[in-house]
Amino acid sequence: MKIIPLFVIGATLAWVGLAASAGPAPWFTWRSKADGKQFCAQTSLGPGWDKAAGPFKDSHCTKLLNTQ
Repeated sequence: MKIIPLFVIGATLAWVGLAASAGPAPWFTWRSKADGKQFCAQTSLGPGWDKAAGPFKDSHCTKLLNTQ
């Protein structure tokens, strides 16, 4: 009976360790379909936007991310 709680604790600690080692999400420039303006964001701004460039390391979309 003591094995199950120890297994659950071990699995939880392993999952937390993996989640903590995850890196930040990349940034992309998004272009408006309506007027062509560009905006830097990590996720899509909605159906009226197309991905223009990226991925980038920073929130200003100036430093390209090395994707090798």
